[in-house]
Amino acid sequence: MLKKSKAIVLLSAGLDSTVNLFLARHKYNIILILTFDYGQRAADKEISQSQKIAHQLNIPHQIIEMPWLQVISKSSLNRENVKIPTGKDVSIDDPAVSLQTARSVWVPNRNGLFLNIAAAYAESFDADVIIPGFNLEEAQTFPDNSEDFIKSSTEAFKFSTQNHVRVECFTVRMNKTEIVRHALEQKVPLELLWPCYFNNEIWCGQCESCLRTGRAMKANGVDYEKIIYK
Repeated sequence: MLKKSKAIVLLSAGLDSTVNLFLARHKYNIILILTFDYGQRAADKEISQSQKIAHQLNIPHQIIEMPWLQVISKSSLNRENVKIPTGKDVSIDDPAVSLQTARSVWVPNRNGLFLNIAAAYAESFDADVIIPGFNLEEAQTFPDNSEDFIKSSTEAFKFSTQNHVRVECFTVRMNKTEIVRHALEQKVPLELLWPCYFNNEIWCGQCESCLRTGRAMKANGVDYEKIIYK
């Protein structure tokens, strides 16, 4: 039996990153889960839910604190005085509106920073692969969710890491509905997911991330409101 390559997974407890974690278990030896605290409003919930998921899978988990990113960011995710688009300000089927909401929640070079930090960990721990949670649906308005971004990052790591760390994402060509289908197949604990942009007791159900995840669950016959708002 071939020995599995080692991997590091980036986890926010959102749908995409959690499903990638569960899928990665079949292909790789996951040696570490990384969760980032960059001063986002949902940091406490993302961290607590990620810890629960990591504990359930018995995989080491580490929090990377990046307070400086909050200082320089103008994103509504970081700034309490900047309104996060919700409700009627969001239209997940309208590309023009989605471009506007994407600008509001954009954090400077966030995914680029995440991948580079994860690559440093991977090189230090002799891991071959780092696995983020990206998807085709949001790549239309967030280019750092795209397959091109993954390929470009992997190419860059040929120069910046001695072991040529690779970036791999199982869901990069999937929309949210397809990702939920995999979540159900992998028996992902849906009650532990935290896609919401806010730090409430339950999902707000009105931000773009909640709306996309909720729609995908409904498309798969999941009554997510019974799970989340129980």
